[in-house]
Amino acid sequence: MPSQASESFAIAANGLHSDGPAQALRDFLVAKGASVLTIAHPLGRYEGGRHVIATYEAGRRLTERTVRLPLKPPLSYAVDPFVPLSQPFVDVWFGFNPLAAARGLASRRLGRARRAVLWSVDFTPDRFGRGLTTRLYDRLDRYCCLHADARVELSEAARDARNARHRVDTPAEIVPMGTWLTRVPTAAAGGQTRRRVAFLGQLVPEKRIDVLLEALTSLDVEADIVGGGPLEDEVRGHVKRLGLGGRVRVHGFVPDHREVERILAGASVAVAPYPPAEATYTRFADPGKLKAYLAAGLPIVLTDVPPNARELEREAGAEIVPYDAAAIAAAIEHALASPENWRRRHEAALAYAKRFDWDVLLADALTRLEINVP
Repeated sequence: MPSQASESFAIAANGLHSDGPAQALRDFLVAKGASVLTIAHPLGRYEGGRHVIATYEAGRRLTERTVRLPLKPPLSYAVDPFVPLSQPFVDVWFGFNPLAAARGLASRRLGRARRAVLWSVDFTPDRFGRGLTTRLYDRLDRYCCLHADARVELSEAARDARNARHRVDTPAEIVPMGTWLTRVPTAAAGGQTRRRVAFLGQLVPEKRIDVLLEALTSLDVEADIVGGGPLEDEVRGHVKRLGLGGRVRVHGFVPDHREVERILAGASVAVAPYPPAEATYTRFADPGKLKAYLAAGLPIVLTDVPPNARELEREAGAEIVPYDAAAIAAAIEHALASPENWRRRHEAALAYAKRFDWDVLLADALTRLEINVP
């Protein structure tokens, strides 16, 4: 039986400015007053070569330091398991990718961690293309699946695909993307009258939003584009070339997620135009932007790419459309055309979002994993 004393934790993940399961787990444990070490490695080249290490005790941050290395992603991934070189003992190490989990397995072997958990936040069949790098990554991912003390997956689709690729059958807890329901503001009644469209996401080549911008040219709406990335300047230029500068605001990266939530609550409809070519990644994912949209009570327009798209259509007031500017424009207009239809979809989104409160999801998950928190 596990000890009833509270445990100490390490959380290692990539993404200096992400707002996903690793950051939610950090906030949850810190709020409980736990002893937490966080290690944030860069995810994309736009985050440079910074690695941020922080410690938390009794509900507050005690220390934070940055290690700057000359390597940027993806080359920096090779050094992630060695940053920092030393660490305090922790009861539970959470690694949010195979490299991070491998550090936890090494720490367990060296007596610096009691348990190591692999918490997978995505699955991509050929992460680095067909070649040696992907084969090495797959071998490490398989090793972590087999040797970690526990596994966590975002979706059943990701779990099943990873198991099939690696030919493993180790059990895995399913913990979907959540949202902080107690703090998130929601769109006010009659929100369709604002005629404001929201898009939240990274501005990266594989997630181009040209089709959304083209859709906006045919609509009498305003829009907020929230998210940074290497294509931010290109998106700003495209907005200007299309004559949308007076109606579309490109916010770039917004570091305070509460400000992101405020922006979403001021919108009328949210859009997630996943390109079909992105299906190799998103068809196994549980995209965080969709949970943020739902928590704000926004009718959603999306393409049929993520595995929960049809469920959102059935139960959460979403509308699925082809990856086409005219179809996206028509769906946005449809969402705004009827106050009664908007209210119905708004209420459906809020009702569905209640299933994904981080406080409940994480408490239940840690209980199932027999991990004690204060």
